[in-house]
Amino acid sequence: MSTPLTRRATLAFAAALAAATAALTPAMAATELLVYSALEADQVKAYKEGFEKQNPDITIKFVRDSTGIITARLLAEKANPQADVVWGLAATSLMLLDAEGMLEAYAPKGLAALSPNFRDSRIPPAWTGMDAWMATVAFNTVEAGKRKLPKPESWKDLAKPVYKGALAMPNPNSSGTGYLMVSSWLQLFGEAEGWKFMDALHENMAVYTHSGSKPARMAATGEYPIGLSFEYRASSEKAKGAPIDLVFPKEGLGWDMEATAIVKGTKRGEAARKLVDFSVSREANEIYTKSFAVVAIPGVAKPLPHLPENIESMMIKNDFGWAAKHRERILKEWQTRYDGKSEPRS
Repeated sequence: MSTPLTRRATLAFAAALAAATAALTPAMAATELLVYSALEADQVKAYKEGFEKQNPDITIKFVRDSTGIITARLLAEKANPQADVVWGLAATSLMLLDAEGMLEAYAPKGLAALSPNFRDSRIPPAWTGMDAWMATVAFNTVEAGKRKLPKPESWKDLAKPVYKGALAMPNPNSSGTGYLMVSSWLQLFGEAEGWKFMDALHENMAVYTHSGSKPARMAATGEYPIGLSFEYRASSEKAKGAPIDLVFPKEGLGWDMEATAIVKGTKRGEAARKLVDFSVSREANEIYTKSFAVVAIPGVAKPLPHLPENIESMMIKNDFGWAAKHRERILKEWQTRYDGKSEPRS
């Protein structure tokens, strides 16, 4: 027979157990979103923390790699999608996925605040933009001085024989930065002249990397005097003290948008929509602007160190639809012509 003391102890234990269970429930019940991304590794933490602070009932598990690799993985998983959301992938890649029927259209809260060119034009849009990243040349002044290499002013300068063996750039099959360079040259110069330019550039190329960042890091360490990369990584290396100058070729800068989309078939639709809502918010754009000079919401971006204030005016008129439509053909042609100088895949 229980005594009053025993009953009180039992009730106290039950209350403590209930409190402990209540404390554990939110964590146990948290929704985990699998997010595929080509964000830079040093950006992921801030993006994850920004979202999870506003949505403590949702946690993000990132799978990140170079643009081409993430795009190929998504296409390979078409029949059995694994990702819930794509956050931070080239808009041209998302257009390709959309053409394959792999994206779920959604109009996020705050959509009207975005610049019109930073979103799919349909309503509801299949994807929404975040920021723009653009091609930039990292020029190591110390190593160039040793080799008596002049600082290039244009893309076509890089095809001159004086730069033989001095260049590194990303393989466009692996890297979104590599693809935006190739597609921009074909648009700037026309296809015949564009391939002719790349033939000459190839003569000077030491290596094609499988990362858009790596050529800038190679230039920063002096492994090669010149790295064709993008503005965020080049400016980051310069900020760390690397003896590099950033060159913005006078013909104009190829560029692409990082963008966000829901993968069709996700079983976590509500959480996925919350992530897309956050991705277009002012709070998210303020995170983006720490790395990028051009973001989706007008008036949010601020000048960044080592980048010209008018960098947006240097961006070419980019036909994203053309770049997405012809991506497979262009990559096959590039592979046939130039892949012999690609670094081994890790």
